[in-house]
Amino acid sequence: MILPIVAYGDPVLRKMATAIEKSHPNLEELIDNMWETMYNAHGVGLAAPQIGQPIRLFIVDTTPFADDDELSKEEQKALKGFRKVFINAQIEEETGKEWAFNEGCLSIPDVREDVNRKDTINITYVDERFEKHTETYDGLLARVIQHEYDHIEGVLFTDKLSSLKRRLLKKRLANISKGNIKVEYRMRFPNLKKGR
Repeated sequence: MILPIVAYGDPVLRKMATAIEKSHPNLEELIDNMWETMYNAHGVGLAAPQIGQPIRLFIVDTTPFADDDELSKEEQKALKGFRKVFINAQIEEETGKEWAFNEGCLSIPDVREDVNRKDTINITYVDERFEKHTETYDGLLARVIQHEYDHIEGVLFTDKLSSLKRRLLKKRLANISKGNIKVEYRMRFPNLKKGR
């Protein structure tokens, strides 16, 4: 089932998400719905807070990035078919040089900005079968995971921009929270005026 994506301004996007157990109600169905919702919105990642659930769960599928001709063959290969569920994730370490990449977010439609992030991460998480993994990712893979991980920490990519950039975006972000934006997927707007 396609779920509405929560828009900028909703308090759920600012909550530190809580860890879940294997017995979390309807977890398999929730994950299936998240995949369907993400693909419907043409995203490469989606975190549970973005569908109104403040739990430590996010999904990533970087396959759409694999066709980028500017990437090396090695990077394209790493991105193609990378489809994972991350539950109770904890980034243990971020290393390497910071680099900028133009990011967007399904909760903040039509806003894209360059964000600096470290190149390499070491992350511990459990998958949908609650099997534990500790893995290292770099480049674009690391970036997508960092972006989604931020969601379960109550952080948005706009928080990483300069104060000047944030001031320049203030009106656009307010309009998004009010639903004054055209989107091609279902959304839930926190400050939508009733009767519109």
